[in-house]
Amino acid sequence: MDETHPLVRELFPELIADLIACLEEAGETELAILAWDVRLHQWCECGDDFCQSFYTAPRPDGAYGPGHRCVPLIPKKGDLILDVVRNQIMYVEVLYYPGLRGATSRNTGPDQAQD
Repeated sequence: MDETHPLVRELFPELIADLIACLEEAGETELAILAWDVRLHQWCECGDDFCQSFYTAPRPDGAYGPGHRCVPLIPKKGDLILDVVRNQIMYVEVLYYPGLRGATSRNTGPDQAQD
């Protein structure tokens, strides 16, 4: 297990609870189970102030390729969209999620979690 990258549930428990609830509501039971153990590998580097997105695995060089699917969710606040490859959550797009504003100073996590 990769313990050098923090569990997102320990950093942002409300986000993970929302993510799991949305996945269960969308019928994505396996992903809901997997979401509990996602780790923050690297923040999105887009620089947009409304973006709190992050990679849960090493960032790919280019597109994800075969086995990739996008899973848009309907949370009560903000936007959550997952990039999933072969049933593994690779990227969590978190937009306009007020609970993370300010908390995601880009210094949260393992030294920016650069791989």
